[in-house]
Amino acid sequence: MREMQSTVMNEMRAVIDRIEGKMTVLIAGEENVKFDFPLALLPQGCKEGDVLNISIERDPEATQQAREKVSSLMEKLKKKGQGKTGIIRDQ
Repeated sequence: MREMQSTVMNEMRAVIDRIEGKMTVLIAGEENVKFDFPLALLPQGCKEGDVLNISIERDPEATQQAREKVSSLMEKLKKKGQGKTGIIRDQ
């Protein structure tokens, strides 16, 4: 996975190609990249052929908080598993 250094927002346009049940197929960018996206996350009333403006932005603060939470949970599991064979081992 490539890591971006900035938190600059990436913006693109996408067209709703089709709706398949609870999912939509969007076609985005100049390269016409297709991807599935949950219909429930789109604005109400979207339909096939609608053009969407999509913005994506990194959240370094939330990322760091999530990493700290996982690290804390791993430490708790390691302490809990000390003395027990095969529970959790450092590799």
